Amino acid sequence: MNLPASVDAALSRPRLHTLLRAMPKAELHIHIEGSLEPELIFQLAQRNGVTLPYASVEALRAAYAFTDLQTFLDIYYAGASVLLHEQDFFDMAYAYFERAAADGVVHAELFFDPQTHTERGVTMNTVVHGLARACSQAQTELGISAALILCFLRHLSEDAALATLEQALPLREHFIGVGLDSSERGHPPEKFARVFARCRELGLHLVAHAGEEGPPEFIWNALDVLK
Repeated sequence: MNLPASVDAALSRPRLHTLLRAMPKAELHIHIEGSLEPELIFQLAQRNGVTLPYASVEALRAAYAFTDLQTFLDIYYAGASVLLHEQDFFDMAYAYFERAAADGVVHAELFFDPQTHTERGVTMNTVVHGLARACSQAQTELGISAALILCFLRHLSEDAALATLEQALPLREHFIGVGLDSSERGHPPEKFARVFARCRELGLHLVAHAGEEGPPEFIWNALDVLK
């Protein structure tokens, strides 16, 4: 960070760091399952009797040196496997909020992937109620406003996304929009045109990942077809 000489002279590095941390911030793109720290993953695994494909916290942290999206997703889904109960989802989200508060975050919009959990037999109510409770407590105890964005997994079918939407609609008060994430190769945005049209009719906000691994056309079609 290059600062004018006068500012650089007035602010030592520790003071600048303190100032930057204290500035109010909004975090508008956080995948909450991806925020799980290795220590909490192992705590939840022990609590729930889940065996992880990593021998230790250190081995899991070393695996974070991923080289592509799919390698990251493999770690992501392994971590998500420890989330079984409402309290697990609360603990995951509230741990994020505590770290965010320490960094000066005053508003956060959390993406969550219900299909990652419902495919394992975890109910939609379990997922959403745990996250919503953490959002509410973050507001009252940490002063952070928060919103949830439900994401569809693009490597699954559009019919699966439509079914997920229907499962989530009774909990509509707890999320403000929908998104699209996970593996992009071979899964263009137009694959999800119907479910996004339905969400648009419902007045939900719409977002989608595009161009992470796919061609420029994926970005154009996300804007032209999904939006």
